Amino acid sequence: MQPTLFDSQLIESLRGLLHELSARYEVNTTSLRSSSRPRIRGVNDVAALFRSEMQDLAQEQLRVLLLDTRNYVIGQRVIYQGNVNSSMVRPAEVLRPAIVESATSIIIAHNHPSGDPTASAQDVDISIQLSKAAKLMEIDLLDHVIIGRPGHSSLKEQGLF
Repeated sequence: MQPTLFDSQLIESLRGLLHELSARYEVNTTSLRSSSRPRIRGVNDVAALFRSEMQDLAQEQLRVLLLDTRNYVIGQRVIYQGNVNSSMVRPAEVLRPAIVESATSIIIAHNHPSGDPTASAQDVDISIQLSKAAKLMEIDLLDHVIIGRPGHSSLKEQGLF
């Protein structure tokens, strides 16, 4: 059965929509060249990397930063786009990019649309779950950083996981 003109137009419309969505929500999903890879030395480096993109988002977004053995960035992925005050997190989906890219450690970061970077009880619980799951996969969860306006917070520095 050959596609009709309507089918062809629908297919082209869907291609255009997919192209627009991928351009609008694109985050670097490929490995960076070694000469341009930032090195993460602490929470301020993480915040500097994510702040401009995440501090003004209207919904929570959770990202994973993939690191090599010397804490150079391999890549980053958007794992979840939540709503105004929450995001469901499944450890397998957070860890999958680290496994695929052979990352030895990860840092997770998410924003609080309210601007307040204070960790919630749910943020602490997620960090503990992810830390345990990552350890089973021999991946180190180095930190969980919350991006707010104007600041940020580190759950690791606060001893919350």
